[in-house]
Amino acid sequence: MHCDKTSHRIVLLYNQNLIIMKKGILIILALVAVLVIWGVGVYNGLVSKQEGVEKAVGNVQTAYQKRADLIPNLVATVKNYAEYEAGTLTAVVEARAKATATTLDAKNLTEENLKAFQAAQDEMSGALSRLLVTVEQYPDLKANQNYLDLQSQLEGCENAIANARREFNETAREYNTTVRRFTGNIIAGMFGFDKKPYFEASEGADKAPDVKDLFQ
Repeated sequence: MHCDKTSHRIVLLYNQNLIIMKKGILIILALVAVLVIWGVGVYNGLVSKQEGVEKAVGNVQTAYQKRADLIPNLVATVKNYAEYEAGTLTAVVEARAKATATTLDAKNLTEENLKAFQAAQDEMSGALSRLLVTVEQYPDLKANQNYLDLQSQLEGCENAIANARREFNETAREYNTTVRRFTGNIIAGMFGFDKKPYFEASEGADKAPDVKDLFQ
């Protein structure tokens, strides 16, 4: 009789331990599920923000390319009226070639390649500004309709460039904040989401250049 009671107690303790073990496993599985769901959510958020940065990079390059596309027509128009400005025109053509050859890899955006891109575009801006200043010496050119059309298009391009750069910096800042902030930095570190660089303001770049003033 005593053995039966002992056996019963052993079985009872075993069942109780089994129940406790099962509850523990369920709790662990629940915690793992919560962590997985959290991790997936953070990861997907980082992916979305990263794609936003890549889209913003594309918008910047498109804005600069539109300006570059106007240069050949501008050079041709100026050349017809200002044949003595060969050196200035050559500088613009060479700067354009360098600017269009320097591109950004949206998926591998580093501080170095962003600075190289910006430097090439700033060189293009400087050459273009020097060319436009020479227009002051040619009243007939300033009155040319094709030239006036270019004036309007260049104004639009400069505004588009300024807006695209500003939007890129805002998008990159939002992404960087998520990458650096706890707990997003955990997932960012695990999956290689690196901090993105910003466009730095050049002198006088706090507003879009007033191309109209240069043409007048």
